[in-house]
Amino acid sequence: MSRAGAGQSGSFALSLAEFAAQATEAIDASLREIIIEVGNSLIRMSPVGNPEIWTQNAVATQYNKAVYEHNTTLRSDPANLTKAGRLRPGRKVHDGMDIVAPEGYVGGRFRGNWMFSIGAPDSATTEDIDPSGAKSTARITAGTIEFKAGDTCYITNSLGYAIPLEFGHSTQAPGGMVRVTVARFQQIVLEAIRNNQV
Repeated sequence: MSRAGAGQSGSFALSLAEFAAQATEAIDASLREIIIEVGNSLIRMSPVGNPEIWTQNAVATQYNKAVYEHNTTLRSDPANLTKAGRLRPGRKVHDGMDIVAPEGYVGGRFRGNWMFSIGAPDSATTEDIDPSGAKSTARITAGTIEFKAGDTCYITNSLGYAIPLEFGHSTQAPGGMVRVTVARFQQIVLEAIRNNQV
């Protein structure tokens, strides 16, 4: 006795295969989105050297602010202004203290050293200065193109001062970057899954 339809391929099998392909694509897209958002979070929170807030420049920064506030207060009194609206000669304080930073210093090396790799951590560093984080963002985004479910990826920053920065050395990122991102991880995952539903 033979069954009706035996030996025929039905649309149910095709539907399952299509769903499986869509689900695989959605999983890979979700994982890529998660990786990119984790990377972006790390980059956004990475401190960029700002000599004005360095401890060694605290007095100079406060003094310069006091001079600015003094001159602003003088401008609010009409008796201190000329007919043209400028401060009368001798009233304005023309003083300030220099902010000390190494010659040619530009912040952004730490932010520019976030690396992406698949399979093993990348311990490379770069001399690139990237205060916006655009180069690191592009590096991570480009790397995720090759990433598939089941792979292991790494986002690393191998500069010698990465660990001190993670543990509060910078007032710009007192809670670190990795720990704050890890605390948000579940939210990042849920958003990626919502964005890539089958």
